[in-house]
Amino acid sequence: MTTKNNFHHFKELYQDNKFDILLKEEGSVYWLKLRSISRKELMVKFCSIANIDCANIKSSALFEHIYKSKVDEKVVDKFIAQTYSVERVERKANETKLVSELYKMKVLDWGGIYQNNLEKSIVDNYIKKIKDFDLLNKKIENEIHASMRGYVQSSWFNHWTSILIEDIFKDNKKVIPTVGLIKKVDFFVSNVPFDLKVTYFPEGYMLAKRKTLGIPTEIQLLKRFAKSKEIQYDRTQKEKTIMSELLTRISERTDAESKKFIKEFKITRWQIVQDTIKDKKSLIKWLYEEQGERRFDAANRLFLVLIDKESMEESWKMKRNIELLGDEVNFYLNKFSAKDISKLEIEFDWIDGKKYNTISDAIFIVKE
Repeated sequence: MTTKNNFHHFKELYQDNKFDILLKEEGSVYWLKLRSISRKELMVKFCSIANIDCANIKSSALFEHIYKSKVDEKVVDKFIAQTYSVERVERKANETKLVSELYKMKVLDWGGIYQNNLEKSIVDNYIKKIKDFDLLNKKIENEIHASMRGYVQSSWFNHWTSILIEDIFKDNKKVIPTVGLIKKVDFFVSNVPFDLKVTYFPEGYMLAKRKTLGIPTEIQLLKRFAKSKEIQYDRTQKEKTIMSELLTRISERTDAESKKFIKEFKITRWQIVQDTIKDKKSLIKWLYEEQGERRFDAANRLFLVLIDKESMEESWKMKRNIELLGDEVNFYLNKFSAKDISKLEIEFDWIDGKKYNTISDAIFIVKE
């Protein structure tokens, strides 16, 4: 075995998050599959099934011992499938009830602390700013409590819908699931490892496309129209809140001018979406290049982009529509072929000046 393909080489690349190198190495998929079952109880069970003697092997050395045994990959795949099916039975039994609970969620409101450090938000905005004890208690009751509730509810919604969506992929016959947590790999499609990213049409990408087209941003258009019609709104709110209010208020107006404005607004928006679907590599490249520095990686990603055509702001609700998602995801997976993998190659730039190459694709699901 060559040095580049040994156990410790893969382990080092994995720990250093060098997935752009790891996933191109021959034998890395086999290593990752075994990494998926690297919990002690699973490894002991696998040794028994695969006839590997591990009686005198320390727990810390068990993963490497199994890897060096070089059990046929089909045996590994079968064990993973069987392990997943056992775990899936329990989730499947509770799935109908879970989906019903998710439909109780009426608003996705992160309370102003989405993607920020919760403790840092509280320290910066309350602990370090407020000197009056009574005011602090008032803020706790009126602001922190509401923000926390919104944050926890939104996190709960995202957690369970993510599990439902992952199961849709993992239930497909072309997919080998992961049964343990692996960094940057949720499953293997026709033996190609992917990290699943569920997203909506990015606001930042919409801004970039409109800038390229030389047209005003959506919020600029809404504000200009509101001014022309003397529509009053709370200017102290964040842009996202203002945009939601103006879009709703103008959409609900009955005068011909407002109807014409909204119609043209949606036509332009939808044209940009359609152009993006036709040229999805441009969006994928943007998504890689715009990822945060702290969470940067060049792993293979499969983007599931959810779009409510009539109200893109409501696209988050599609995450619980497992019937719609299931049909579209399985249609994509059933057509997937590793022979066409070269078509999914993406090259992107990063702030460190380097160019990265990865495998990625986007599945657009549109609610008409």
